[in-house]
Amino acid sequence: MNIKLVVVGKLKEKYFKQGIAEYAKRLSRFCKFQIVEVPDEKAPESLSQAEMDEVMDKEGARILDKIKDREYVYALAILGKERSSEEFAKEIADLTTYGHSDITFVIGGSLGLSKHVLDRADTQISFGRFTLPHQLMRLVLSEQIYRAFMINEGSPYHK
Repeated sequence: MNIKLVVVGKLKEKYFKQGIAEYAKRLSRFCKFQIVEVPDEKAPESLSQAEMDEVMDKEGARILDKIKDREYVYALAILGKERSSEEFAKEIADLTTYGHSDITFVIGGSLGLSKHVLDRADTQISFGRFTLPHQLMRLVLSEQIYRAFMINEGSPYHK
């Protein structure tokens, strides 16, 4: 199984890098786990809607360039479907049962994801209505993917 995170921007904080590295190491017994960073588009603080759409479209094109046709894609979006950890674990197990061995998660830039990326996604997932820093979201997502594998294994980790 291959799990890939396609993310906008570089991870800067050492403590986030360390946390993600720990989960990547733990995940290595279950899957090939990789993070693919695409450059964020520089933009001033105040943008018109058209300018925001242009930024998201440019980032979106970079994201889509990293996704292959056979990959099952989760787009992280505030308006996506919220799942419990158990529901998420079952979904991952079901995907692998039905032949999806390449699963990709997409975390957009500060403005979110373009319509093109959302249209390409097989599903949208939300971790709640909170706005979280994108770097922190990488860590949270990595942990939840690990938790899903541990739930599916019947491990006490989840308790």
